[in-house]
Amino acid sequence: MRRVCLLGGTGFVGKHLAHRLLELGWTVRILTRRREQHRDLLVLPQLELISVNVYDQEQLNAQFAQCEVVINLIGILNEIGNDGAGFRKAHVELTQKIITACQQNQIQRLLHMSALNADAKQGTSHYLRTKGEAEDLVHAVPDLSVTSFRPSVIFGDDDSFFNRFARLLRLPSPIFLLPSGQTRFAPIWVNDVIEAMILTIDAAQHHGQRYNLCGPTVYTLQELVAYTAKLIGVNRKIISLGEQKSYPIARIMEFIPGKPYSIDNYHSSKLDSICGENNHLLQLGITPHTIETIMPQYFQATTVKSLYSSWRGQARRD
Repeated sequence: MRRVCLLGGTGFVGKHLAHRLLELGWTVRILTRRREQHRDLLVLPQLELISVNVYDQEQLNAQFAQCEVVINLIGILNEIGNDGAGFRKAHVELTQKIITACQQNQIQRLLHMSALNADAKQGTSHYLRTKGEAEDLVHAVPDLSVTSFRPSVIFGDDDSFFNRFARLLRLPSPIFLLPSGQTRFAPIWVNDVIEAMILTIDAAQHHGQRYNLCGPTVYTLQELVAYTAKLIGVNRKIISLGEQKSYPIARIMEFIPGKPYSIDNYHSSKLDSICGENNHLLQLGITPHTIETIMPQYFQATTVKSLYSSWRGQARRD
């Protein structure tokens, strides 16, 4: 039985990837600090959900044993503080530990999740610089066959993009102030990202490659937020703030629980998250799906579920 070790397997992309690997007959070992919070995964056959501190080198070495492939999906969009230390720990320091654990266990295949615009030297934010540094680290290791993936914003069930804006848009306010609203994105469906990873996991021609992954359509952030408002049925006047006004808003929002927008996000948004002519999803033979064909059915299902819960609650009170 083939075994893959999946870091970040309890997250949005990770859960989708785990299900797909299980369908293909893999044994999937997911490492997590909070096993008790992911009991939904325990019922899946051939899935090993293991409590471990992935930042502990000895624990990581032990859990990579008997695995032939490692997939690293771990990444953060914001950190506690704003000096870059949190990004460095999650992206660079952990990546180095993963490399060491692969070498200790003679694992030769690694799939690595990076990001569009990741660049160790020219990145505009801590996020993009540390993502770029981690990407360069894994590709520089001798005897480690690496494929890295650089997606634009990923959407789908339970994503952290459309769902975050949906929550914010539901707050009672006639207007919605949107920092960096003219930044452009090419949203990619999570299943398309997963298929790219599955297609490349065994094929030697993908070793050493860095793949940009984008959806078929480019939108400004303002257009995506307006579309989200339409999907959830709220009427908001969305005001897109330019660069000069976005910075002070970012400073304020850093203190809001959950950090919906940060100074580092502001710096990342100075670059469009698009592939242009270099969308490798097409080269991999995958036809990307649009948000219009995927998200309406998801939000419709979410709305119906929410209404049903509300009706049940009302019936109990009556």
